[in-house]
Amino acid sequence: MGFWEAILLGVVQGLTEFLPVSSSGHLALFTAILGNDQLPAENLLFTILVHAATAIATIIVFRKDIVAILSGIFKKDQPETRAFVGYVVVSMIPAVVIGLFFEDQITALFDTNLALVGAMLCLTAVLLFFTDKASSKKQPITYNIALLIGIAQAIAILPGISRSGATIAVALLIGVSRPEAARFSFLMVIPLILGSMAKSILDQEATANISFDLLPMSVGFLAALASGVLACTWMIALVKRSKLSYFAIYCLIVGITASVVAWI
Repeated sequence: MGFWEAILLGVVQGLTEFLPVSSSGHLALFTAILGNDQLPAENLLFTILVHAATAIATIIVFRKDIVAILSGIFKKDQPETRAFVGYVVVSMIPAVVIGLFFEDQITALFDTNLALVGAMLCLTAVLLFFTDKASSKKQPITYNIALLIGIAQAIAILPGISRSGATIAVALLIGVSRPEAARFSFLMVIPLILGSMAKSILDQEATANISFDLLPMSVGFLAALASGVLACTWMIALVKRSKLSYFAIYCLIVGITASVVAWI
């Protein structure tokens, strides 16, 4: 992997992980267009590093919230903090089940099927459009709501379905306030990213033959981290201002283009 290639892929990962355009969908599109052998992002170590960067980016943006949560878990006068941790745990269950038992089948189904990826991007566009139209209420997060948001997160394993778009959309349509929907959407994914990284590292069969060049890996990590912090911060502001319809237009154009190309 070259220096500039690593920077480009790092920036793309950092942006698409947080912006509602589906990072997995864009990866699938690049895979279909360039071919598996020509896509450096398929390098397992690079994938682990850029996902680590996006997790760290989330931690940086929400550092105050995370410190407050960690410090309040064991305090008797902060039951709402323990409840929030419980909501995050509940939200993880659907994605963990899908990831452990069905991820390989889903990946194989969408691996070379550009039309399906395009269709899922169009579905993301519809979700984002309705998200902007949702009225901001003050419905608090509950265990049932956390489970529904978690199901949306699990569905977003499908390439082309935006994780942030789907989870924020479900939260807003249920009636959760815009700031809380964005906050919960990004905090709930941190344990999943870290868990996915751990699973990849422990998969000895996948990591046995990894070789790497330190410089491209380092700049790719830093590019994903910097772009991730910017994208996460930007996304929070966009959710508050109901400005996701711009991304709906983008996803619709890319989705229709991908579907048309697939049928040519």
